[in-house]
Amino acid sequence: MDIKAKILEILSRGHLMSLATQDEGGLWVADLVYVYDEDLNIYWMSDPDVRHSKALIENSQVGGTITISNKSKEPNLGIQFSGKAEKIDGARYDLAIKHLTKRGYPEPKETDDVLQGDSWYVLRPTKIDLVDEENYGYDKKSIDL
Repeated sequence: MDIKAKILEILSRGHLMSLATQDEGGLWVADLVYVYDEDLNIYWMSDPDVRHSKALIENSQVGGTITISNKSKEPNLGIQFSGKAEKIDGARYDLAIKHLTKRGYPEPKETDDVLQGDSWYVLRPTKIDLVDEENYGYDKKSIDL
C-alpha cells in the first residue's frame, strides 16, 4: 500500500485537525478546519490574536492529529504529525475557495474579504505517522519529509 496515498485519503476525508502548540503558559491544543496540498502541507485560517496563533510565532514547532474513525469498534484511522508552522501573507484565494467550500459556504469572489481579520497559516510536516488499524494493526507507518 502507498503510504502517501493513504495519508492523502485521510486528509481528504477529514474535517478538523487538533493542533498542539507551546507557549510560556505550556502546551495548548486547538481544533481547526484545515485544507491541504499534494505535498502534504496543511493550511488553516485563524485569528492572529488567539493563543495558538501567537504561540506558533514564538515557537514554530507544532504537532497534531487528524482522526477519521469516530465510532465504537471501528478500526482506528488517522494521522499524527509534527513539523513547523508559520503565518503566511495574503488573501490566498486558492486556499479560501477550498476552505470555504469545505465549510459549506459559496465560492468567494476575488473582491471578497475572505480573511475578515484572520490570517492564513501553513504547517509543513517533517514527520507523519499513519494509524491504519485495519491494514496494519497497531504498527504505525511513517513518512519523514
